[in-house]
Amino acid sequence: MTVQELNKELGNIDIYLLDQILKNSITKAMKVLDAGCGEGRNLVYLLNNGYDVFGVDANATAIKMLKMSANAHEPERFVETTIEEMMFPPNVFDYIISSAVLHFARDHDHFNAMIKAMVAVLKPKGTLFVRMTTGLGIDALTPTDSGVYKLPDGSQRYLFDIDNLDAFLTEHHLSLIEPIKSVVVHQQRSMGMMLFRKK
Repeated sequence: MTVQELNKELGNIDIYLLDQILKNSITKAMKVLDAGCGEGRNLVYLLNNGYDVFGVDANATAIKMLKMSANAHEPERFVETTIEEMMFPPNVFDYIISSAVLHFARDHDHFNAMIKAMVAVLKPKGTLFVRMTTGLGIDALTPTDSGVYKLPDGSQRYLFDIDNLDAFLTEHHLSLIEPIKSVVVHQQRSMGMMLFRKK
């Protein structure tokens, strides 16, 4: 298989999400939501292989592009909306993807509103896949009231607070499925991958 063929099959999928697919943690029997789907970089494989997929994003252009590329896959499944305002029935999704989205939260309230909205539409015992920035392995971060930090790479990101993980899990009725994984770009930024189960 050529690189071009591989890219056509997988798109620019998050490597940790691909790992979940390879582990059969996401199956065709599941209803899957990509919350903050953008143009659908994490949905290419799922769409190409007949998974039951939905997506939301606040970027109208990104949703338009996704609908055009997914025109044979019921484009009405992809909706322009913020995560905290999405309108799905409660307890409907088996698996929710949130990849490189939550670190754009404006503050703690915005972050928690997005988490609450996703947990509300997730079925009991459903899985919430989160990939976002953390403070792990980054020295000399000055605490902020909002949870948004200026990182050494020059970006501003909301950081998941690993130190208060237990309180987060209790507040949102979640448990960890597996240990948190983290990739640190030396003294620049740290990306964490977390898998949660709704209680």
